[in-house]
Amino acid sequence: MTRYVLRRLPSALLVLFGASVLIFLLLRLVPGDPATTLAGTDASPESIAAIRHQLGLDRSIPVQYLSWLGDLFTLDLGRSYIIGGQITDLVGRGLTNTLVLTVSALVLAVVVSLAVSLASVLWPSQFLNSVVAAANTVAVALPTFVVGPLLVLVFAVAIPVLPAGGVPPDGFIARPDIAVQYLLLPALCLALPVAAALTRFLTESLRTELGKQYVLTARSLGVGHREIVTRGALRNALPTMLTVLGLQTGQLLGGAVLVEAAFVWPGIGQLIEQGISRRDYPVVQVLLLLSVAVFVTIQLLTDIAHAWLDPRVRIGGRA
Repeated sequence: MTRYVLRRLPSALLVLFGASVLIFLLLRLVPGDPATTLAGTDASPESIAAIRHQLGLDRSIPVQYLSWLGDLFTLDLGRSYIIGGQITDLVGRGLTNTLVLTVSALVLAVVVSLAVSLASVLWPSQFLNSVVAAANTVAVALPTFVVGPLLVLVFAVAIPVLPAGGVPPDGFIARPDIAVQYLLLPALCLALPVAAALTRFLTESLRTELGKQYVLTARSLGVGHREIVTRGALRNALPTMLTVLGLQTGQLLGGAVLVEAAFVWPGIGQLIEQGISRRDYPVVQVLLLLSVAVFVTIQLLTDIAHAWLDPRVRIGGRA
């Protein structure tokens, strides 16, 4: 397993390096000048030039990139040009809120998909299959920017039982009962399409496993249907489901931007929107690279878990 992990690390590091170069260069192509924004519309050319020199924007692009890369290695993320404050503090607050939201949505999606998939296989019926298929289609078809306002209209306006947005005033730990109320709607909005995709895949995987030879052998030996599904088919379907789960986790991170906007959730998504709209290069660079790093890490962990569950993968990795 250790050798398998070591073989996967170089490609992950290469992706991160390539992403850092692309992010740094693409942001320099965005119209506008942060020095002009900071100086104001009535500033003189001398004032703008002084601000550009103070920010290091008058240096060549390669020098700016190497300086930024060196700061990343020393964990010195610098200060925000326009939003204000240390980037480490801004990212820390936003990342905490986004992780709470995405982890809650991921747990909710996994629990729902497992429950629905197992129910569809353990107690098969035409009615249940039709209901699950219709719910999956609606959950996938409706985008989060539509589902979010609908949930707010129903559960915060028409039936005012949950907050319409924001984060718990006392944090997530001091009052867990209040935190769950603030978290339920955005987590549900974010989890629905992922739960639908996982349910479709896991249900079909379980049905495929139930048609294999080892299942027929187990049935001929008198093993019950529930035991075959939970101890045999489900275990064999989990490795490939983990791969799908890793891809869906990346979708969760992307969808979190829209959900945070719909529910006024102060996370990484809102911070990225502020940084782009105000041309705050240092903040946007760090956030975009952080997003890539999280996605690469999730894929790497997914591959490791897949290899741990399925020895054929790690055996092939050593070949």
